[in-house]
Amino acid sequence: MEIVKINVGKNGITESLINEINSQLEKRGVVKIKLLKNFESRSDKDLVVKELTGKLECRVRDVRGYVITLER
Repeated sequence: MEIVKINVGKNGITESLINEINSQLEKRGVVKIKLLKNFESRSDKDLVVKELTGKLECRVRDVRGYVITLER
């Protein structure tokens, strides 16, 4: 099964982005999220990880650079 990749850009973490990640986690179980250079909270990567795991009720599989892999 292929892992879905979702980019987070200048709009940041929106409700529609959360919904998309949630639906992909339900379908596939694993999602890779890439924080692009124009994402304003890129330097606060740990806060982004905590926000995503809290809202999506998932686990962090891996964090490498600015790519976060989440699983459910």
